[in-house]
Amino acid sequence: MSLMLLDTASLYFRAFYGLPDSLRSPDGTPVNAVRGLLDMIAFLVTEHRPDRLVACWDDDWRPAFRVDAIGSYKEHRVAAVTPAGEPDVEEVPEALTPQVPVIVDVLAALGIARVGAPGFEADDVIGTLTTREVARAAASVPASPLGGAGVVMPASVDIVTGDRDLFQLVDDAAGVRVLYPARGVRDPDVVDQARLAERYAVASGAAYADLAILRGDPSDGLPGVAGIGEKTAAKLLATFGDLDAIRAAASSGAAGITATQARKLVEAADYLDAARAVVQVAHDAPVADADDALPREPADPAALDALVERWGLRSSVSRVLASLAARP
Repeated sequence: MSLMLLDTASLYFRAFYGLPDSLRSPDGTPVNAVRGLLDMIAFLVTEHRPDRLVACWDDDWRPAFRVDAIGSYKEHRVAAVTPAGEPDVEEVPEALTPQVPVIVDVLAALGIARVGAPGFEADDVIGTLTTREVARAAASVPASPLGGAGVVMPASVDIVTGDRDLFQLVDDAAGVRVLYPARGVRDPDVVDQARLAERYAVASGAAYADLAILRGDPSDGLPGVAGIGEKTAAKLLATFGDLDAIRAAASSGAAGITATQARKLVEAADYLDAARAVVQVAHDAPVADADDALPREPADPAALDALVERWGLRSSVSRVLASLAARP
């Protein structure tokens, strides 16, 4: 039973910037993000035929546990100063803000699962659901007729995201890959371990997470280690295996690492101590169980019809319904 996990905000932001804001509802409200996301879903269901699908949601786009670890995390995206104890408000284009509740309502009327977790990002929801699915697949192995355990069949999880952070979940043996829409959802970069090796010179999703820590990511406010770029990080990982081993080598002066690199790594000790909690996605977030089976017909036809009329979504919703009805 294949599972598709959508990094929903990543996709509706992509739709918003990729489609003209001349796509509007009868009352003049822009609906380019809504229509674009629905068209993506229709194509993904038609092309990849998942049995189950979850629109994963940011209940908290800048979780406190990540900010506590590295204060600059996504700091440049905060729209305004908020009172102490209040969640930060993300800077979102004015024309996109009213479209997000429409997306929520349309997904509910269609019967497509939308799942978040209090205090966590969609990345953490995806990490948790992926972990659960891999465990479920392993637990469902039938006994061998000759006695003992049967053959372990991997899960089948496709993660659709424009966020490279989720490459850390790629695992061929577990059946987890990422569909990265660098050229759009219709022609994604299929990221498996071979692609990670080809593009980033790392052997696994776990190694990619270590690469991301070392390299840093300005778009998330992560400084990385000064003087350690992507290629250098990949070479160090190829030599030593993982971040912990690299740090041990830097501290001991082992062969395979230059004196300058060792010094930079030692100087970045505070950052490196904190970065793993920021970069690595959660695998045990409090994600509630949800019915993620794709429906063959809308959960609430009357509500869906009302939304279609109000927001001018007839063609996009029709494509989603056709894709759902056509599944084997």
